[in-house]
Amino acid sequence: MARNDVRPVIKLRSTAGTGYTYVTRKNRRNDPDRMVMRKYDPVARRHVEFREER
Repeated sequence: MARNDVRPVIKLRSTAGTGYTYVTRKNRRNDPDRMVMRKYDPVARRHVEFREER
């Protein structure tokens, strides 16, 4: 199995509408659905939810 099959690179886009993104990897076996994480958005200057973008 190739490296990118189990742990693909994903973009997490801010829900605050600033367009800020984080780039990370996720384990597809443990998290088959789209990821939602609460992280810091430096443009909005506060913590907001970031959702996985495909």
